[in-house]
Amino acid sequence: MSSLASKQGPRYRQTAGEEEPYETIGVEKLTPVIGAEISGVDLASTLSNRTMDEIHRALAENLVIFFRDQHITPQQHLAFGRQFGELHIHPAAPHEPGEPALMKIYADKDSPRVNGEGWHSDVSCDEEPPMGSILQIKQCPPSGGDTLFANMYAAYDALSDRMKTYLHGLTALHDGEPAYRGLYANYGVADRPSYPHAEHPVVRTHPVTGKKALYVNSGFTRHINGIPRDESDAILGYLYRHMENPLFQCRFRWTENAIAFWDNRCAQHRALWDYWPHTRSGTRVTVKGERPV
Repeated sequence: MSSLASKQGPRYRQTAGEEEPYETIGVEKLTPVIGAEISGVDLASTLSNRTMDEIHRALAENLVIFFRDQHITPQQHLAFGRQFGELHIHPAAPHEPGEPALMKIYADKDSPRVNGEGWHSDVSCDEEPPMGSILQIKQCPPSGGDTLFANMYAAYDALSDRMKTYLHGLTALHDGEPAYRGLYANYGVADRPSYPHAEHPVVRTHPVTGKKALYVNSGFTRHINGIPRDESDAILGYLYRHMENPLFQCRFRWTENAIAFWDNRCAQHRALWDYWPHTRSGTRVTVKGERPV
């Protein structure tokens, strides 16, 4: 247990009248639906098994968790990610020299675009999309640059029973080709011969929580399989608008050296580019996932 944790004593989570202690970390919810800030943890230090278990639990319960003032090296960033699984290599984005698993996040006054401007789940076009992403922002603009996160369990639960029945068993094509081709030319990254594509359930079951979540996104999903294209466009358009309901969301205001860790299997996110001409930069480590079911 860290010295900060030992001084502050047990922390508590409260939802629907339930109170359950956290013994080694602090967990303060951003909203009742999604997001929590974690305190009492120094990710540059060796974490106990109990602390790691509680970080796992906090992620499962809150879908995205945040750590502030984390002064970690690139190797510590990678090592933290590896505690959750094998690391994922992005199929298109630039990375730090010699570290393909350490993705660069950078935008300044000369950038034609920024990473993650639209709602999406990271690299959902892969056959086995990432389990989670761990982003550290090291340079923040003086204002703006927040990231929005949305709970796809809540989005699914809020659908009518008729819509849930309609979506049951449907799959959709997720395609990286139109998303990635030419996207990183300003970084000097050459296009690859091809980019991944895969078919995934429109509603997936989370392998840890067993909950159902919507799993289509405007960044990668092209059409629902087995129905007319105009019907697919209408259904996807409805689901995208539905997912963007602020009641499903939290908003994180970045500070230098803060870290966000989100579960791509049940959350979507959107980065706001409202800080031009200022600079925002950092690095991201992504953890491999499994084929959605």
